[in-house]
Amino acid sequence: MALITISGYPCSGKTRRAQQISDFIESKLKEPEYTGPQYKIVVISDHSLNISRSAYNDSRSEKPARGTLFTNLQRQISPNNIVILDAPNYIKGFRYQIYCAAREFKVRVATVFVVSTPDQCRTRNEARPEGERYTTETLDNLIQRFEEPSSMVRWDSPLFTLLWTDDGIPSSDIWKAIISGDVKPPNSGTLSITKAPTDALLNLENTTLATVSAIMSEQSSSGSFGGPMQLAITPTLTIKIMLPARNVTLSELQRLKRQFVTVHKKAITLGTTEKGAVDWEEQRIAQKFVAYLEEHLQ
Repeated sequence: MALITISGYPCSGKTRRAQQISDFIESKLKEPEYTGPQYKIVVISDHSLNISRSAYNDSRSEKPARGTLFTNLQRQISPNNIVILDAPNYIKGFRYQIYCAAREFKVRVATVFVVSTPDQCRTRNEARPEGERYTTETLDNLIQRFEEPSSMVRWDSPLFTLLWTDDGIPSSDIWKAIISGDVKPPNSGTLSITKAPTDALLNLENTTLATVSAIMSEQSSSGSFGGPMQLAITPTLTIKIMLPARNVTLSELQRLKRQFVTVHKKAITLGTTEKGAVDWEEQRIAQKFVAYLEEHLQ
């Protein structure tokens, strides 16, 4: 239903803000005035996934840590969940990947930028227990590499910036963004590739060949040229076609058949991003081929 991405320096107070947002949404869903669906609030964080602070010590261990975050995020995004991603999310490329996943699942998005000074982050880090603390080198490295969210780019919008001096959160604006904000449709880069069934190529070849044979047979048996014809493609499949007022030759039917098969063979072998299910059954192939013949036969 919605995804809220928390971003900020390590030890900047992201978890506290995530808890404030979660508590507010939970209370809002319980209000008598609210009559919409009841959503489940899911908070995903390094802590909930048992990702150690040491995972950020070098890129070799950080990459699988981000992979774990992203995999669990994909599992939780759904029309029934409000997901809050409480993690550093300091790389804009990773935030873009998150945004694309949200578009693929057709959920609303919002980004919360938790602002704190580097010195405040270092102080908070030192106050943590040993096992929950970043090394000084790692903390400084993450702060230096941090790529600040921007409201000017689509994957960080809408953006809500919270300063360390802010006691509360812009609750009403966040609520409006996740309840009535725009849902961005998936683009071609995020659509899943729909693979054709294993017998699609055989159905394509056999059905088009049977259609050509049926046209030639009907022309021969009726003795008439052109006009509407009823084609018996198979014992169980009959389809209508409108032919031009002349004798249609076998050579031009075979040429158009090859063109039609070539175009659709690519969709079978490489997959397609068409919306909805792609039907490769005999009847649908015959209908498409007949429409193709009617368009190209003059």
